[in-house]
Amino acid sequence: MVHKVAVIGAGPCGLTSVKACLDEGLVPTCFESSDDMGGLWKFKEVSEPNRASIYRSLTINISKEMMCYSDFPIPADYPNYMHHSKILKYFRMYAEHFKLLQHIRFQTMVKSVRQRPDFSRTGQWEVVTENRDGQEERHIFDAIICCSGHYTYPNLPLKDFPGIETFEGKYFHSWDYKGPEDMYGKRVVVIGIGNSGGDIAVEASRVAEQVYMSTRRGAWVIRQVSDNGLPVDMKYNTRFVHILFQLLPMNFFNWFGEKKLNAMYDHTMYALKPTHRLFSQIPVINDDLPLKILSGAVIIKPNVKEIRGSTVVFDDGTFVEKVDTIVFATGYNYDFPFLPSNVMYKSGHRVGLYKHVFPPNMEHPTLAVVGFIHALGAIMPQGEMQARWVTRVFKGLKKLPSNQAMIKAVEKDTKDMEKNYIVSKLTPLQVDFVSYMDDIAGEVGVRPSLLWLFFTDYPLFKRVLWGPVTAYQYRLTGPGKWEGARRAIFTQFDRMFQPLKTRKLEDQEPSTAGRLIKLSLTLMAGGAAAYYIHVRNPTAIPTLLSKFQPQTA
Repeated sequence: MVHKVAVIGAGPCGLTSVKACLDEGLVPTCFESSDDMGGLWKFKEVSEPNRASIYRSLTINISKEMMCYSDFPIPADYPNYMHHSKILKYFRMYAEHFKLLQHIRFQTMVKSVRQRPDFSRTGQWEVVTENRDGQEERHIFDAIICCSGHYTYPNLPLKDFPGIETFEGKYFHSWDYKGPEDMYGKRVVVIGIGNSGGDIAVEASRVAEQVYMSTRRGAWVIRQVSDNGLPVDMKYNTRFVHILFQLLPMNFFNWFGEKKLNAMYDHTMYALKPTHRLFSQIPVINDDLPLKILSGAVIIKPNVKEIRGSTVVFDDGTFVEKVDTIVFATGYNYDFPFLPSNVMYKSGHRVGLYKHVFPPNMEHPTLAVVGFIHALGAIMPQGEMQARWVTRVFKGLKKLPSNQAMIKAVEKDTKDMEKNYIVSKLTPLQVDFVSYMDDIAGEVGVRPSLLWLFFTDYPLFKRVLWGPVTAYQYRLTGPGKWEGARRAIFTQFDRMFQPLKTRKLEDQEPSTAGRLIKLSLTLMAGGAAAYYIHVRNPTAIPTLLSKFQPQTA
């Protein structure tokens, strides 16, 4: 029976893991190497080795209702897309409200985590830590939750760029970027077109003479501000859309989504069009990048072939002379240096974890990794759901399959990811947000049942089906049920509108008639899709509905 749990890292996943331990009556001790909580979201003017790092202007690209924890809504007056300072304030409120701070040991680095000699019998671990004075301490824990993140070790592939040693200017990884102060009047090349690369290119273009953005594969670029000004994730990350994704061919959604994006800005004309389909990789979320391209402040170029002094040569033979700065937005490696090498199971390019949480080759399920995942959605609710499952497994309330069955599931996951997504050694984990949340919620016993809600609470059913899949849905029933979950769902759009009410108008709320028209059109489209599916496969819809039966913990 697990009692004492070590949580490594006090970022968003570490905080919610401590809370999940307390909810299940476990005794957590959280080790945090820095002097504060927040992990990635704790801004520091100077990047520290082996720690995540962000830039001064960073604003999250997930809206507040979609990123908050399931039983602690973000204050209504906070903006929908929050600056990192606001996110850190939210974490502080969360930690203080649930009394998590007393369980965190700051400025304490975990040096090693090893199985005890009697692990086969006890499943226990020995943890060696070092405090700020350099003093080591040994601890014994019944279980470990690793929340160390995967934006800690910057990938700087200099060997892929011949001639970099001759470069006469300054080059660095985006991990070191804090702001554009050193780029005034400079000619800048940003290598990589992920979200960080896009943000840095846009910000640098406001002060630089010229910014060039080099990309090997291109990218689909989506806006944070969707139709009618709604946050894009609140509009499209709904359970109804998710059901359609399960019923209709993925090629249809790729075609439809790409057509919609190209209607806003033709990706071929903007030299952005990637070699992959829309839903094969997490897109770049950036409202400003297309305008910067259109205005010439950012010029999109192919992959860098070589560097000759201050000249950067691209694969197509074109080149840029007198380059002052190169920013490598080339992603991150990941590692768990404090764990023994034989603990983690390898599967293809990635660390193989059962449902992206448990190593499948352990004698006892007393080690879990929380937050080690990529999805088009916030890590906070995903990490929270993982932590809720982990603590119930630790407590003995849920049992994992056999090691053989878990390894088989891991290998299947690897094949599915390689089939459906663009994966590499740098981005080995990608899942569908709603599918994954529902999967882990099923393990916990908290997945909402649409069929049950339809017959017992129709007003709530409508909001769960048509509204955004916010984390509150996973507090409606089962272990950890929160009495405020229903109200949080009914008021989530009120909290979205609240920070926008900065000028009094006669008609402050969006048009009810307009919303009804859109709902009718959506229903018609859904009905047509359902009829098409029923004609092609009469058993498809009943089979899908059977997945939404009420659960018991």
